[in-house]
Amino acid sequence: MFENINVIGEPRVLSTDAEVDQAQHALGSRFPTGYREYVTQFGEGILGGVYIRIYPPHQILHGENSQANWLDRINQYWFWDDDKELMPKEKALQCIIIGDTYDGDELIIHPEDPERIYVLPRHSEAALVAGHGLVEAIEWLCSSNVLTESFTARDFEPFDSRVEAS
Repeated sequence: MFENINVIGEPRVLSTDAEVDQAQHALGSRFPTGYREYVTQFGEGILGGVYIRIYPPHQILHGENSQANWLDRINQYWFWDDDKELMPKEKALQCIIIGDTYDGDELIIHPEDPERIYVLPRHSEAALVAGHGLVEAIEWLCSSNVLTESFTARDFEPFDSRVEAS
């Protein structure tokens, strides 16, 4: 599924199937296809040199940009009104954040269709659809030339957000 991703460095901080299951239960939604495989195979880190972060379950539930913190922030600061049919604020407030980009674009899913991955771009006021399932969304983020120039690097560098930098 992710055979073109090259892991650079160790240690990987892998999520377990139980952690994914617990997060899905706590959030009341399943994650998109490929999410479980990604966080259990690669864990927490950054993909594409320094571009995409897919949040592991602990980050979504308790991290710096946790689901609760993210909902508070977008409820207060909503900017994506250019396409109210695709993503009105009311719908966004039902969504779950699953990742972001180095540039500040946020990846979200809606519980009614968790396969459809949306992007709330940092430099645009219209939400976008990155694809169906995590594999397609990652490929779109890396290759579409929409949010950043297309790049071929699929290097993954692990890190652990729970460990403070010294």
